[in-house]
Amino acid sequence: MPRIWAVLLVFLLFFPGLYAQEESPQDEQPDSSIDSDWQDYGPTLYTRGDKAFVITLGTIFPTYFGGISANNHGIRQVGGTGALTFVYFLNPNFFLGGELSAMFTGTRGGNMLYVVPMGIRAGYQFVYGRFEYPLSLMIGIAPQKKQEDGYFGFIAKGSASVFWRFSPDWSFGLNTSWWFVPQWPKEGPNVIGNFFELTLSARYHF
Repeated sequence: MPRIWAVLLVFLLFFPGLYAQEESPQDEQPDSSIDSDWQDYGPTLYTRGDKAFVITLGTIFPTYFGGISANNHGIRQVGGTGALTFVYFLNPNFFLGGELSAMFTGTRGGNMLYVVPMGIRAGYQFVYGRFEYPLSLMIGIAPQKKQEDGYFGFIAKGSASVFWRFSPDWSFGLNTSWWFVPQWPKEGPNVIGNFFELTLSARYHF
């Protein structure tokens, strides 16, 4: 019997925690100092080095064609367009970037006109709360193709947009753009093409 009591005594000395009553943890209180990411949202959201990638899809409408009558240009009234754009913010308002876009529209003769503009985009963005209003100008080149005829020319595209900042990473918006697409061939008359674009965009911010 003394041996049994000796073993129990050693057990209690070396393992006292086995008999300690476990305390129930107190309910954690939320940290009131943690604010939402959107609580201080404002015009200072953008800083130098912020970037955005933009995907755009929508419609395009032929408008005025200088050098050829509106009845003879042969282009239907509605086409489709899309673009991929990358922009880099120099400060909270000014940005620079590049754009690759494409446009197609049918002709009255059943053919298709394809234009693939690419160039440099620069702009200025106003911010009010979660709404952002970028104004920009893209200047570049615009390879064009209709049947067997091709042309490599100039393009200038001015845009005005409104975006709603859905989250820190994404914003969605509506764009209006005016395409100035001249053709100055070596032979034949010069033609000044003008198109109006109405599109939707999604921007990913990083």
